[in-house]
Amino acid sequence: MKKLNIQFLGAAGTVTGSKFLVETDHLNILIDCGFFQGLKELRLKNWEDLPVNVSKIDYVLLTHGHLDHTGYLPRLISQGFKGVILGNAPTLEIAEIILKDTARIQEEEAEKANKEGFSKHHPALPLYTLKDAEETLTFFRIFQSGEWNELGEKVKFRHRLGGHILGAGFIELEVDGKLLLFSGDLGRQEDLLLNAPEKPEWADFLFLESTYGDRLHPEENVEKILGDNIRDMIYENGIMLIACFAVERLQLISYLLWKMFQKNQIPNVPIYIDSPMGVDVTELFGNFQHFHKVENSEFSAMKNHFELVSSYKRTWEIIDEQRPRIVLAGSGMLSGGRILTYLSKFIDKPNTRLVLTGYQAEGTRGRKIEEGAEEIKIWGKYYEVKAKLVKIESLSAHADQKELLDWSKNIKNIPEKVFLVHGEKNAATTLKSRLEVENNWKVRIPELYEKINLFP
Repeated sequence: MKKLNIQFLGAAGTVTGSKFLVETDHLNILIDCGFFQGLKELRLKNWEDLPVNVSKIDYVLLTHGHLDHTGYLPRLISQGFKGVILGNAPTLEIAEIILKDTARIQEEEAEKANKEGFSKHHPALPLYTLKDAEETLTFFRIFQSGEWNELGEKVKFRHRLGGHILGAGFIELEVDGKLLLFSGDLGRQEDLLLNAPEKPEWADFLFLESTYGDRLHPEENVEKILGDNIRDMIYENGIMLIACFAVERLQLISYLLWKMFQKNQIPNVPIYIDSPMGVDVTELFGNFQHFHKVENSEFSAMKNHFELVSSYKRTWEIIDEQRPRIVLAGSGMLSGGRILTYLSKFIDKPNTRLVLTGYQAEGTRGRKIEEGAEEIKIWGKYYEVKAKLVKIESLSAHADQKELLDWSKNIKNIPEKVFLVHGEKNAATTLKSRLEVENNWKVRIPELYEKINLFP
């Protein structure tokens, strides 16, 4: 093998937009194809064509189905991709749900912007349409996690489960005897829904996520935090808005609330799951029992305890109710989805409790509220922030610094090169120092669009 290059087309110096292009003599392989989120300068990159010849990409290998790992796929196809998109069964099912939902949101927001005139673009257009998303699905092909798959001469890969969300994992790509290891997003050692991540044994070139590379998840009594706030919310006749990522986090919070109700830790207050995407993903847990550790009978009982909301009409009926209630809605970083409708009506009320349950990327509304913003902008209008913020950090689906270090220490050799991706600057820099000291590795933090020859 004369050529082995890596180009960082996303998740370099930032958490979102995961895309890593591997170029060999005979094949070009893209690991993930994600959407940029957060800062406007990053979101604008979703509108840009990739600085590579997309028609020359043969395969896309998906670590998992999250938007920041799959959301750019329709744009890839619009730029001339003619290859194959490979993922395990739950990943492709989740990607289908997310791509269709994202397309619908894009179309609805463009329509709303044109109707109300708050966009500087005339007309405002969706990034891609539902038709584009459906065309993308025709490129999907399933692989089995844990099995080696041949892609070409001296090129093969294996996907191994890594926790995080249903079907998520890391990819081992072998090129002419050299092993490239892409961690994807690693999950937690202890998780209510998912098994602990499998661990690798070898990596010649390691591409490691660093989302929480600078911190440990706190030890929290989540049941007490939720229980106390639910009781206070009921006393104040308010509403609790739980911002959830529709994949995994919503199912985790739902399962936790149901367990709390079973143990008489919370009263029988109305709980609404107002996330069409989240409802669809919850159904997938019943279809893929061997990818998680909760019995289907428990999931069925849990679903029957909540009201699963599909129609937008029902959203407004819930808003108009005059009783205490809990609403779980997406998105987890307040960047879109049904949660924005609720925020536009309740963020300025002191008896509202807004619960953030995961990582808030730079530039998102969630990050701004987390950092103490006194007002936020939704659909061209500003709203005063008077709601009580409840931050729960211990439920993150990402491995923290200790878990990342423990996972990496299972690698028996010293990799030739280690790259830290999928993290903000401070997180990546801190993890770099720890890996250099504790593992004696040479570690690099790549720049966006940087291209590196792995065989110099």
